Amino acid sequence: MRVFVTGATGYVGTAVVRELIDAGHRVVGLARSDKGAAALMEAGAEAIRGAVEDLDILRGAAADADGVIHLAFTPDFSKFAEAQETDLLAIQAMGAALEGTGKPLAITVHVGGESSINEAVVLAGRGVRTSIVALSPSVHGEGDKAFVPRLIHIARAKGFSAYVGDGTNRWPAVHRFDAANLYRLALEKAPAGSMLYGRAEEGVAFRDIAEVIGRYLNVPTVSLSREEAEAHFGMDVPIAGLDIPSLMPGSGERTKELLGWNPVHSGLIEDLEQGHYFNE
Repeated sequence: MRVFVTGATGYVGTAVVRELIDAGHRVVGLARSDKGAAALMEAGAEAIRGAVEDLDILRGAAADADGVIHLAFTPDFSKFAEAQETDLLAIQAMGAALEGTGKPLAITVHVGGESSINEAVVLAGRGVRTSIVALSPSVHGEGDKAFVPRLIHIARAKGFSAYVGDGTNRWPAVHRFDAANLYRLALEKAPAGSMLYGRAEEGVAFRDIAEVIGRYLNVPTVSLSREEAEAHFGMDVPIAGLDIPSLMPGSGERTKELLGWNPVHSGLIEDLEQGHYFNE
């Protein structure tokens, strides 16, 4: 299958490209820069220069493909509404190119992405085999630059690792290589309109994460009130005190059953215990 991948040079995207190539697919990746294009070609993929805002490029690449995986997104909390709008326009552009073909389009849903979800459902009724992947807040592994590294940075800067209240609030987690496998399975066999949850672990207690960080940094691990936590974590980790499974219901177990998805890589705490997160 010839697969067009947006976000192909990113943290999850590079793992998806490798997963697809290893499974025998031909990959065409979107690259913003010459460096990104060179990395894709070195990995064995083709490269198309452009950005996710270039809707004509997206339409053309989707039309030439047997399937699409859409990963590109700019997680800038200061411009989150604009990023959501860009995401929706990209899905609409690629979806229009696939209408009536029965070809797969796997998209990634982000917080507040109801419009993108609704568009995927509409496209499923127009002959596109859409699937919607909701990844865990922690997609962990070497090269991670999201929430867990930010927690480590804050703990280093402030001299202690923190959790909120009793720290029993949970974060679902998935290793980036298991996430990549999920996207391939979504492409190959997810039914139209499927909602897929990338949760290898349904919920890791936040206190457990904070304690590993404190131990590796040799700093205290302390409980903060919600008011203290807001000042401590700020917008770097806005979900620090949230219990994600209760706020965002969804079952990784059902996704495993539907697709035969079988996560095999390390869990979040085991990954932290390997120490690579603490290499400055």
